[in-house]
Amino acid sequence: MLIGELSRRTGVNAHQLRYYAAQGLLEADRGANGYREYRENAVLRVKQIRHLLGAGLSSEDIAYLLPCATGEAPELFGCPELLAAMRSRLRRLDDRMTALARSRDALAGYIDAAERMGGEKCPPFGDAGLEPVSA
Repeated sequence: MLIGELSRRTGVNAHQLRYYAAQGLLEADRGANGYREYRENAVLRVKQIRHLLGAGLSSEDIAYLLPCATGEAPELFGCPELLAAMRSRLRRLDDRMTALARSRDALAGYIDAAERMGGEKCPPFGDAGLEPVSA
């Protein structure tokens, strides 16, 4: 099938499909006319890629995981190397979430303190060289 048909059947635009191919996630043959030609299993592969992207995995992570994937959801075979890679990714996500939570708490604290202080003593934004930020 041509890229337009694959796009129609998966709901993924052609630009993204080309990106998946460039990342080594999706294989295409070239016809005599130079057009990309996808096999029937490309529909399943694109659905697997979309699910894994939805889990927050990078295209590099997905390239590593796809050989262990089966089914649309997909299910992954639990080989030790695969589990180690997914646990590493989960730790990185947990670390990012912890850092974001700290930033959020600090910002909320600044907002609370600023609201308690009131605005009477604030210099005009123009005097401090600052611009107000819309919420």
